[in-house]
Amino acid sequence: MAVNLRKARTIIRKTLEKGREMELKPLSVVVLDAGGHVIAFEREDGAAPGRFPIAHGKAYGSVMLGMAGTAQMQRAEAQAYFMAAVNGVYGGQVVPVPGGILLRDRKGAVIGAVGVTGDTSDNDAVAGMAGIEAAGLTGEI
Repeated sequence: MAVNLRKARTIIRKTLEKGREMELKPLSVVVLDAGGHVIAFEREDGAAPGRFPIAHGKAYGSVMLGMAGTAQMQRAEAQAYFMAAVNGVYGGQVVPVPGGILLRDRKGAVIGAVGVTGDTSDNDAVAGMAGIEAAGLTGEI
């Protein structure tokens, strides 16, 4: 199972809808495939222009490490040197906080990731999970 463009667009649309329902600040959402390549990205009107690399970094770290944003943050807090080294390996592209959500298939294999940014990291994750569930996929925050 792979994440296709139709599913990616659903994830984004439903994440943004959830953000508006929760009255969050304007969100930006990226969906990556299992190789860390961008399938789709949207930035809501009013979102800061620099949100793409943050959303991408949340998702990219998740898919490259096979570890969702919450687990990455815990690892960074416990072993800052490890996450610093990882960020060096990946050219500074990893943002180890909630809002980086792993996408898994029914067997548990990583099939991609979603990165959401714009509000608090925890709120970003809640909105992203709503989008993932609406697309019929399984997310791990």
